[in-house]
Amino acid sequence: MTKSQLSNTLLALLVVSLLGCANVGRQFPSDEVTQIHIGSTSQADILRIFGSPWRTGIEDGMTTWTYGQYQYKIFGEPNSKDLVVRFDKHDMVISYTYSESVDSPAQQ
Repeated sequence: MTKSQLSNTLLALLVVSLLGCANVGRQFPSDEVTQIHIGSTSQADILRIFGSPWRTGIEDGMTTWTYGQYQYKIFGEPNSKDLVVRFDKHDMVISYTYSESVDSPAQQ
């Protein structure tokens, strides 16, 4: 390896280590998930509590809103939290899922 190639390789490793994580999605108040009640929480309530969804879609003919915050790292496990809310034809919550994964203290 030439001196120039070694310098370029070290520079590339430095850039990768400085940019070693990527964030995707948006922050949302995950501590408010307990306010969601199937059949009685409306789409307007979800919008008021969590703000605009990061992603929207249709699943089995029902409107689906996704709130997600994902942090990917070169070293260590990714951190993520994800809330998916499904609404019926009357814009009421028919189901939701919430999941979260974070580094254990030993990994941080």
